[in-house]
Amino acid sequence: MIEINYQKAFDELQDIVSDMEDGQINVDELAQKVKRATELIRICKNKLTATEGDVQKILKELEAQNSEDNSNF
Repeated sequence: MIEINYQKAFDELQDIVSDMEDGQINVDELAQKVKRATELIRICKNKLTATEGDVQKILKELEAQNSEDNSNF
């Protein structure tokens, strides 16, 4: 499976939603597009969750560093 970055997944998802809203997807394509949209949502969610975890880890490290710096005074 080819790795897709968040922005590409989000852009493709927006295109699918736009096509659905505009009625540009015929019944034969609908199931395929819904399946792809589900995959893209999963990719975006996983990337956001991973990023949130990374940010929380960085904030904890900064907090710990600040505590150490303040205890040295």
